[in-house]
Amino acid sequence: MTSVASLLLARADDPAAAVRFEGEVWSWADTVAQSAGRAAWLRENRRNGPFHVGVLLDNVPEYCFWLGAAALTGATIVGINPTRRGAELARDVAHTECQYVVTDRERLALLGGVGAPVVAVDDLAVGAGDVVDEGVDPGSLLVLLFTSGTTGAPKAVRCSQRRMVDIAYKVVAMLEITPESVFYEAMPMFHGNALMTGWSPTLAVGASLALRRKFSASEFIADIRRFGATHTNYVGKALTYVLGTPEQPDDADNTLRVVFGNEAREADVARFGERFACRVIEGYGSTEGGTSINRTPDTPSGALGRGVPGTVVLDPATGEMCPPGVIGEIANVESAARFEGYWNNAEADGDRTRDGIYWTGDLGYTDEAGFFYFAGRGHDWLRVDGENFAAAPVERILERHTDVELAAVYAVADPAAGDAVMASLQLRGDRSFDAAALAAFLAGDPDLGKKWAPRFVRVMERLPMTSTNKVVKATLRDEGWSCADPVWWRPGRAIEYQPLTDGDRAALAAEMASHAGSP
Repeated sequence: MTSVASLLLARADDPAAAVRFEGEVWSWADTVAQSAGRAAWLRENRRNGPFHVGVLLDNVPEYCFWLGAAALTGATIVGINPTRRGAELARDVAHTECQYVVTDRERLALLGGVGAPVVAVDDLAVGAGDVVDEGVDPGSLLVLLFTSGTTGAPKAVRCSQRRMVDIAYKVVAMLEITPESVFYEAMPMFHGNALMTGWSPTLAVGASLALRRKFSASEFIADIRRFGATHTNYVGKALTYVLGTPEQPDDADNTLRVVFGNEAREADVARFGERFACRVIEGYGSTEGGTSINRTPDTPSGALGRGVPGTVVLDPATGEMCPPGVIGEIANVESAARFEGYWNNAEADGDRTRDGIYWTGDLGYTDEAGFFYFAGRGHDWLRVDGENFAAAPVERILERHTDVELAAVYAVADPAAGDAVMASLQLRGDRSFDAAALAAFLAGDPDLGKKWAPRFVRVMERLPMTSTNKVVKATLRDEGWSCADPVWWRPGRAIEYQPLTDGDRAALAAEMASHAGSP
């Protein structure tokens, strides 16, 4: 079986539970029949051009049915990000050449200017249909998955049916998913994390997918118990938010066995596993799938783990291998041919694959034993007083502070020249900012580089996040220290912080203007 269509056809008579949602259950036979009904609608309403169908829905059974319909007909689902609005939303639909956008009545108003016909599932008289085997090519494009867009316009990642099946079976083996497993899916289904680690593996083995419309930290453990969930996934800071809920004496009394995701903090991975009595597997990868790094039992604290064959850290300027401890770009010298590319974006394709090498765009380094460490995104380089360093190690240090729940480190313009380090902090719920305590903590940390201490510290109630719980640093960089939130700063080289006043802001702006006018 090399296509998603073939996986669905094999489950056409399967009575086992496939989709669980808000008290209702659809068997695999029901799910395939509902997919077939929508497949018939797609065939009847196909228009000229790429067979692309946008889907703008929460995590509801309809999402699964339209994915199945696309697989059975060789169509492509475009996962539309529900947080996009106006011109950005219209751009996403136009860029991916959607013939239709499937949504619900609640979101019809958002789609008024997208330039493509909009279909509300609430008003569409489509139900179960006859299952038809169209002999779909395994290489047909199944989904276009937008990147998070934290650094610019989102790119649409291509994923074929063959690739989705390949990923599904790898996840099944890694997470030990069986037909009796129940996979709790609260991460948004327009994103690759949900489809590749939740939806497709349950389809591959006939397990159950338990859906929640939107992620809720406060309802997490109640949902796990209600569904009898054995597996779940996360991305970004989701674990941090669940751990921020009040601890209960019976937290470990649940059915959860395995949790898989990426971009969680090292401390949160350990705390989550202990609190909820489950195994948390933190991995490194991307929707593009060019390489992956996974933890092994001997992985040191703070490390990502070991890379799949071909994974290296290269100097992006020279293409040479970086020695241990030296930050470069994480790449894979064997996987370029496996990258299926972006939709209609040759420039981005060229950034990812050059000279037969797949470049992730992420910064990292290795230790002497070959373990990989994450050092930030490609835009997370900072240059202070002639020294280059990455943001992620500074963030990890700040998040060791007992008052700090989340930290984002990024470059802002130094009033004189180059970059200044700025950090935005989200404090734990019962904490208030103590500038002297932070200064003492940083001054006493043995891992803090000489140029790493933030010059500006912004304290926020909540860091700006994407719908997949990733910090939107572009917003923070644009606002810099001219923002409405309280900001502290270091006027001199000593690690001593004081409030940034309106007078300080004016003086900094004047200094920048004077240097800008210098020859």
